[in-house]
Amino acid sequence: MTEAVESSHDDILLELEDIHMYFGKVHALEGISLKVKRGEIHSIIGPNGAGKTVMMNCINGLYHPQKGNIRFKGQNINGLKPYQRSQMGIARTFQKVEVFGGMTVLDNIRLGRHNHYRSGILSGAIYVGKTAREEIEHRAFIEEEIIDLLEIEHIRHKPVGMLPYGLQKRVELGRALALKPDLLILDEPLAGLNLEEVEDMARFILDVNEEERWKVTCLLVEHDMGVVMDLSDRVFVLNFGNMIMDGTPTEVQNNPEVIKAYLGEEDLYATRR
Repeated sequence: MTEAVESSHDDILLELEDIHMYFGKVHALEGISLKVKRGEIHSIIGPNGAGKTVMMNCINGLYHPQKGNIRFKGQNINGLKPYQRSQMGIARTFQKVEVFGGMTVLDNIRLGRHNHYRSGILSGAIYVGKTAREEIEHRAFIEEEIIDLLEIEHIRHKPVGMLPYGLQKRVELGRALALKPDLLILDEPLAGLNLEEVEDMARFILDVNEEERWKVTCLLVEHDMGVVMDLSDRVFVLNFGNMIMDGTPTEVQNNPEVIKAYLGEEDLYATRR
């Protein structure tokens, strides 16, 4: 019995416990609790202003909640800075693309490997021995794994600022994957993409989550309900900083409170009829 409980606890990669986040008199998050299991795609949905991005900012350390605990791999990370959480294995993409437009695709992605460099300043300056070997290994990982996965070989040397928006989104995802994260936070990865680009991005997310070489747990914030319901193992629903429910896609789709939050009272009445 004890072993089963311990095994269940070990399955929890990320845990939010009674999180409260206030901005003056605005209560952005009210007692939010969430458990994300290893290996799953756990989506967060809610109307605009529900608190989804605030929640993501609390997880990766941009915001520090006034109350509650955030645990990652069983460790309380409340006091850790964003770079320290990154070192633990939390990576993120943003609602608005955050890339270095004047740098090439390869250089943007390489920035995501900074946590994995172990060479000192001296060896880095003369670029021999351990530093050179390390650079070759990191470059191989980026070019043979990430570039191949995201199908961006043809633009690897182009400045990111010259690329279409959809390809910039891929580059940002590639930079996050360069960290080789345990948890990948995806803040509206499909926003601004056309239908073909949405299908590609959804496929990349599934590959990252399911393929043996990656096996990355994903926390997905998204408004495209079709994609959310197709990709997710579980769906967490927020409305005005409060949790409505956390369940399977089927449970969420059939919950009257969720329908009400998205459609309003009149449409809820119509769906019941």
